[in-house]
Amino acid sequence: MKQLFRNTRDQTRRLSYSLARIRTAVVCARGRARRGGALDGAPLLFEAAPGAAALLRSIFLIFGMVIRSFGQEGGGGIDVRATITGQAAFAGQLSDAPRQGSGMAAGVRAVLYPTIKLSEHWSVSGAVQAVSRPYYQADFTSTGNGVRARILQGNLSYTRVWNRGALVVRAGQVMSAFGSFLLRYDDADNPLTDAPQTYGYYKPVSTIGMTGAEADVTVGRVDARLQFTTSSSVNPRSVFASDQYANWAGGAGYTIRQGLRVGGSAYHGPYLSRNLPYYLPGEAKPRDLPANGMGIDGDWAIGHWNIRGEWQRFVLPYRAIPTFTQTAGYVEVQRVLHPRWFVAVRAGKLHSNFLSGGEEWSGSVGFRPNAHQIIKTGFIGTHSERNGHFDPIFIVQMTTTIHPLSLALK
Repeated sequence: MKQLFRNTRDQTRRLSYSLARIRTAVVCARGRARRGGALDGAPLLFEAAPGAAALLRSIFLIFGMVIRSFGQEGGGGIDVRATITGQAAFAGQLSDAPRQGSGMAAGVRAVLYPTIKLSEHWSVSGAVQAVSRPYYQADFTSTGNGVRARILQGNLSYTRVWNRGALVVRAGQVMSAFGSFLLRYDDADNPLTDAPQTYGYYKPVSTIGMTGAEADVTVGRVDARLQFTTSSSVNPRSVFASDQYANWAGGAGYTIRQGLRVGGSAYHGPYLSRNLPYYLPGEAKPRDLPANGMGIDGDWAIGHWNIRGEWQRFVLPYRAIPTFTQTAGYVEVQRVLHPRWFVAVRAGKLHSNFLSGGEEWSGSVGFRPNAHQIIKTGFIGTHSERNGHFDPIFIVQMTTTIHPLSLALK
């Protein structure tokens, strides 16, 4: 039973970005409690869309029929895991306009990761997130309170592993294949209390999933992935929304030695929708304005050190206004001091041709009271390129991982 879900976890979570990236991630996460489930934290398929509840019931009905049919093959099962984070944030931005509240805010984020293993090669995985507002740094400078639930990624996948590699094909709601940070987007995997500047709900690399299909392959030290979706990572669109256009993203990497990997990725496709405020009168048709992104990334784990970094460039074309470009990069260093203690720092910079970027520095000290919990105390300092302001943020997080359900289907 334990071996069944160990295989399920590896296939649905790590193999989807290839075995070469798995090796690097495992070394970087040395001493961490491992969890399973789908790739972490990207809101997906249908969010507050008309008919979503009926569609969800239909999907569950189909899953039940599929489980019964595949159950005859043996090797099936159901596994449910979760990550729950409680957070206290202290920031001057919380008391400034437009929020104008207390300088302290408490928040919670919970992500449920169900996995249904249909057979040796087939599985269905998903994620459901509930998060309070404000929780993310972007919430500190906007209005609104409450709790928002999202259905996070969900897909049907086929996995085939052989001696020197693996093949994974997935269809459904998928996360962007661009970049490398999304592998550690979950609070229990991210050693810091925030994400790099280009990652977020509506940033150049969105954490919201997109409808599409993806193939990942590993042969020896080389890994590659190719993804086709119905919307862009710059502006993910619900499957029920208008202005959906074919997009592609892909990447490749090479594992130079155990723990050391370098790679690159790119995406291309129309990104604008007519309901955006930046879609001005006289603008070209969205299908004629493809966004382009390119980036390189590296990951090096040696001894007690983990070093990661990315460089990215994005071009968002317009005709009614000047084309928007962004260039960004960061370096992240983590040091394990003791099986229970670690420290991590990140320095990043984002520059655009419209002075909307700046520098950001992050640091954290982490403590593991047991195998299922992490307490992080973090600092985030942002310097705005537009107005020169420096905004400090202090965050305390307690993250707990649980495993409430594990069943084998005979």
